[in-house]
Amino acid sequence: MIELGMCLLLWTDDAVGKRWIPILRQLKRIGYTRVDVPIFKTGERRYRGLRRTLDGLGLAASGVTALLPDQHLISDSKPTRERGVDHLRRAIDATAALGGTLLAGPLFAGLGVFSGKPPTRREWEYAVSGLRAAAEHADSAGVGLALEYLNRFEVYLVNCAEDAARLVRAVDHPRLRLAFDTFHANIEEKDIEAAIVRHHDLLVSVQLSENDRSTPGAGGVPWERVFAALARVDYQGALSIEAFGQGLPALAAATKIWRPMFGSEVGLAADAFAFVQGSLRPAKRARIARSRPAKRN
Repeated sequence: MIELGMCLLLWTDDAVGKRWIPILRQLKRIGYTRVDVPIFKTGERRYRGLRRTLDGLGLAASGVTALLPDQHLISDSKPTRERGVDHLRRAIDATAALGGTLLAGPLFAGLGVFSGKPPTRREWEYAVSGLRAAAEHADSAGVGLALEYLNRFEVYLVNCAEDAARLVRAVDHPRLRLAFDTFHANIEEKDIEAAIVRHHDLLVSVQLSENDRSTPGAGGVPWERVFAALARVDYQGALSIEAFGQGLPALAAATKIWRPMFGSEVGLAADAFAFVQGSLRPAKRARIARSRPAKRN
């Protein structure tokens, strides 16, 4: 059985509370071993309670977060940058309270904030400084950070694996590594397989997301190439399904989901799990076969 996580943003941006326990139970029954918990509201106490619930169900957890426009880490406004770093620190503490060891997301800029120009050297330096401060805090909390690049329509500092990896290396802290989301990669990468292979040494989080944000395997992402790349580098990091629906109007608006994409959230989770299980095994077998020495006659 391949371990797989499910991002809870398909249902909610705040998974704390008893109302989500039935969903967590269903995910466990499907076969998921981990959930990616949205961390926008912070406060360690509330996540300790969720940790007890997850422990009881036998589910591990990771955190996912993003920065709001007034937390823009590369703003010329110092108070705005400070709010960004402060949110990252609080999200790190919440992840630790959750029992998670990884916090992923576009940690470098506020969503939907654009200058109308290409990124500047000063903005790059702001990002390096803010992320280094966050990484130092993460080190003290025992949490790793996974920097996710987004497509050009959502942010502008880094939009591809090459630039995101360059930013991670510029920060130069062992707690900061790279996340790879197939939705964004499908838009921005010229060769999605090569992008994974080229930067696999930094990869600690892979989010499997379809080109229309619905059920992985039901759209246009070149999945054979994605799974071939993961098998080729023997990827062992976090692997999660990420999809979005219309259940939360604000989140649907943010992710531009204007029409129904699937029958039900739990049905999507079950279909995605089966698709990934069925895709990773052949890719791994093919990698093993390629690595075996040719038989001599």
